[in-house]
Amino acid sequence: MALEDPAELTRQRQSTPTLAELIRWYIDTFETISRWQRSKQTHLEFLERHALGKTMAHTLTSADLIRHVQSRRAEGAGPATVINDLIWVGVVLRAAKSVRELPVSPEVVEQARSACSELRLVGKPKRRTRRPSTDELARLREHFKSRDRRAAIPMVAVMDFAIASARREAEICRLEWRDNDKTTRTGMVRDAKHPTGKNGNHRRFKYTPEGWAIVMAQPKTSEYIFPFDPKSVGTAFTRACRLLGIQDLRFHDLRHEATSRLFERGYQIHEVAQFTLHESWNELKRYTNLKPENLRDIVSAPAGGSRARPRRSSRTATPPSGDAHQSVQRDLWH
Repeated sequence: MALEDPAELTRQRQSTPTLAELIRWYIDTFETISRWQRSKQTHLEFLERHALGKTMAHTLTSADLIRHVQSRRAEGAGPATVINDLIWVGVVLRAAKSVRELPVSPEVVEQARSACSELRLVGKPKRRTRRPSTDELARLREHFKSRDRRAAIPMVAVMDFAIASARREAEICRLEWRDNDKTTRTGMVRDAKHPTGKNGNHRRFKYTPEGWAIVMAQPKTSEYIFPFDPKSVGTAFTRACRLLGIQDLRFHDLRHEATSRLFERGYQIHEVAQFTLHESWNELKRYTNLKPENLRDIVSAPAGGSRARPRRSSRTATPPSGDAHQSVQRDLWH
């Protein structure tokens, strides 16, 4: 749809669309431009199908939105999920008002959000502290190992790489061989996630020795190191947890695990960020749940001297051959 066509803009201004129609217009117009994340697409499409979508956009009030929030909470949706409903409705209304000059009122969203916040109907998500146990990881590896020969995705390697690299599943599946630097053992995340937009945000990261060894063990069948659909990776992990009776564990929790292990190894904040690509300490805090028993000992300094840096593991990894991935796997940050 051409945004600059005057006749089209006039026709749009004269129309009185429903909220669902506006959401569809927003998706069709901006999806290919913005290349947003799957979660945003899913949420917008949910709102498009929801009863709220039948409301005429120009008559939408804060009361309509508050009733929607109450209904969603009664159905079991959490406060963090429901606040996203309001966020995306606001995004669509602001776009419709500025681009199509429709007589809609984006301010009703903020009014509803303020009221719902006071009523504690919406809120920020609870910070997850879930880390997989050694036993859970062993069971998952055994499960995937028994299936990897006939499965399309080598989940043992993917899972272990997630723990060794702190990469999200979508990032893992778009890492490219050409971006690896063997001298510095670094790679690149193209279009890395960022609050203000990820397009063109290419960022170089440091591989851990374990992560580098796993990468070097992968066959070069594609331009991508792990040429798999990230949705399929997440689905395979979730299905395995369900079959094994592992409760409340998500693939994204492996990023928590990896980040926490880096701190437990003795790396400093600025060093950890070179592996994880977090922008700030506040972001890193979300993923850091240290286990006291895993912390490296601090080397005591002589009297009057400065305290030495925390000891790091002396383990190193070399590019593997044959069953090298299995040997790396046994040593993988336990």
